[in-house]
Amino acid sequence: MEAAKKQSVTNQLLAVKAASGKTFSQLAAETGLTNVYVAQLLRRQAQLKPDTVPKLKEALPALTDELIGDMMSPPWRSYDPNLIQEPTIYRLNEAVMHFGESIKEIINEDFGDGIMSAIDFYCSVDKIKGVDGNNRVVVTLDGKYLSHSEQRTENMVSRLNLKGSTSE
Repeated sequence: MEAAKKQSVTNQLLAVKAASGKTFSQLAAETGLTNVYVAQLLRRQAQLKPDTVPKLKEALPALTDELIGDMMSPPWRSYDPNLIQEPTIYRLNEAVMHFGESIKEIINEDFGDGIMSAIDFYCSVDKIKGVDGNNRVVVTLDGKYLSHSEQRTENMVSRLNLKGSTSE
C-alpha cells in the first residue's frame, strides 16, 4: 500500500474511532484485543483477522466494508522517522536506550543467548496509582523468547539441497 493511501485509510479509521467516542481501551475490552493492538489495527500497523471482524464491527458500527477490507490486507508496517521528535515516543526510546543493556543481560541470564520476538508479541498500556498517589503509566512488552541457533552446515537446508544438484 502506498504511503498516501495508507495515510488516507488511517485517517478514515481514526475518524471512525473519534466519532464513536470510545477509547482504545474501551475498544479493546469490547473486542478481546489489547489496547495497543487496537491502535495498531486502526493505524494500519497490524492486519485484521477474520475472527475479529464481527467484534470490531460491533464495537465500531461505522466501519465500512471497504475499510474492513483494507484492514484485512497485509499492512505496510512503517513509521515516520520524525516520529522520534514526539515527546512520549522520545521518552519511550530514551527508556529503552537507558535500560536496554540491562534488560538484554537479564534476558540472556534467564533464557540464554536470544532475543524477544516483536512478531509473537503482545503490548498494552495501563494506568495505575503509584504508592504516592500519582498516576503511573505501565507499558507491558510481552514477547516470545527466540534463541539464537548455532549455524551448523549440516542443519542448513539450502546447503543440503545444493549438494544434490549439479551446476553447469
